[in-house]
Amino acid sequence: MSRESADSARWEGEPQRPPGRASADIDHWDVEDPTFWERTGRRIANRNLWISIPSLLMGFAVWLMWGMITTQMTNLGFPFTVDQLFTLTAIAGLSGATLRIPASFMIRIAGGRNTIFLTTALLMLPALGTGLALMNPGTPFWVFQALALLSGIGGGNFANSMSNISTFYPKKQQGYALGMNAGLGNFGVTTMQILIPLVMTVGIFGALGGEPMELQKASGTLIGRIEAGTDTWIQNAGLIWLVFLIPLAVAGWFGMNNIRAITPNPGSPLQAFGKILGLYGVGLITAVIGVAALGWLNMWLALPLTIALTLGLLRLIPGDIKPNIQKQFAIFSNKHTWAMTVLYIATFGSFIGFSAALPLSITVIFGNMMEVAADGSVTRVANPDAPSALTWAWMGPFVGALIRPVGGWISDKVGGAIVTQAISVVMVLASAAVGYVMMLAYNATDPNQYFWMFLVLFIVLFAASGIGNGSTFRSIGFIFDLQQKGPVLGWTSAVAAYGAFIAPRVMGEQIKAGTPEMAMYGFAAFYALCLVVNWWFYLRGNAYVKNP
Repeated sequence: MSRESADSARWEGEPQRPPGRASADIDHWDVEDPTFWERTGRRIANRNLWISIPSLLMGFAVWLMWGMITTQMTNLGFPFTVDQLFTLTAIAGLSGATLRIPASFMIRIAGGRNTIFLTTALLMLPALGTGLALMNPGTPFWVFQALALLSGIGGGNFANSMSNISTFYPKKQQGYALGMNAGLGNFGVTTMQILIPLVMTVGIFGALGGEPMELQKASGTLIGRIEAGTDTWIQNAGLIWLVFLIPLAVAGWFGMNNIRAITPNPGSPLQAFGKILGLYGVGLITAVIGVAALGWLNMWLALPLTIALTLGLLRLIPGDIKPNIQKQFAIFSNKHTWAMTVLYIATFGSFIGFSAALPLSITVIFGNMMEVAADGSVTRVANPDAPSALTWAWMGPFVGALIRPVGGWISDKVGGAIVTQAISVVMVLASAAVGYVMMLAYNATDPNQYFWMFLVLFIVLFAASGIGNGSTFRSIGFIFDLQQKGPVLGWTSAVAAYGAFIAPRVMGEQIKAGTPEMAMYGFAAFYALCLVVNWWFYLRGNAYVKNP
């Protein structure tokens, strides 16, 4: 019997568990009881949280690494078009979002410890595969598509991680706990954007890491500009994550817990792993169908089709998974599930979407400029002094992740809906402003003069979305009960994560059309809609739940 289980048994006068029960399982869990929380719950909850955070950080890093990898692929001469490179980023985004749907239900079916361990270990597949594929510029494009699809596992992990942590903390600390897990976990985006450009400059794995390639165009890192002709180990962008994933998987297995009050029948670890793989298998199948559907359907039809197909297939899974899934589908009859989904799209959807799209957007918008010939004709030519996305793109996600726990903390004090309303106003204004600046830069003979304004406005957007992440977490933790808040967190995060697909796709299409500002104007209109939804449900005089 584990120490925490023994403590719980002594506290409740429970008999010791039968032989054979996993020692990491906790039978009694009542964190709303202040005495239990102080005596037993806090220590267990904090240990699980501090293993969960770096595991989630790695998930974000592997999921969104394509934004930086594709930027460097253009500098190394990989034979792919800009559209294809945006597509890799978008595929990872679609896969990660789709996998969040089945991941939303994993904790109550397979247990927190089992789920976090296996899903963290699965990240080694896209990390290693990407490293090997990048060693050869002749690797077929479909291989990169498959690896981008698998990297979506990292995106899916957010749903099970948040669902898991929400069960460890009392309602009064939901903003803090979920803000810390998501906020520090989101540093995976910043960690990836800083670390990848740095590790590509050094052969840190020796002969095992493969041979370097020469840069064909100048690049950049946090510490300075890298000139053409420099040896570059782009494969390290995938291989580096193995250094962290292996010990984290071990820590998850030996340090985390399953709560039996939440997961009454996870089965043996192998049975739990089978359930997890089956759920992710459904998500990968529907993600592939979703990617294929984009070839013959409009994006706004293909995405709902992917979501509906995923939910439908989950209901058909046989065995003891089926009744668990059907029970958790009760969240869809709750109107607050849909209201919070819209609000979470505005906050997390914006954060993750802009994180995925910003590096390549900087490269395309500021990497070229207008040139006026003697006869008055205008053409687009390369900008020799363009700012490097590898140097600057990390700043926005860094600020958004850093401020996220602050948003949760403030919301615990003043209420989540008030904070959500304030940041929505900021996002309407900032999105419209950055769209206007993008238009000026794209059509300028000297786009560099607009870069600082562009970067500052995007940092404001990231900061507002980060604060809003904390406020919406607080609201979800307050509105829903113990049985529903986990699946609701997973579901809302799944739908919002499609921002990692939508933003690169929309921005890529609008840049190609020569009207990048239209993407940002569209986002501003959506944020205005969120103002109305938040006010109607949570701030008006007879709101359904007042300022949760």
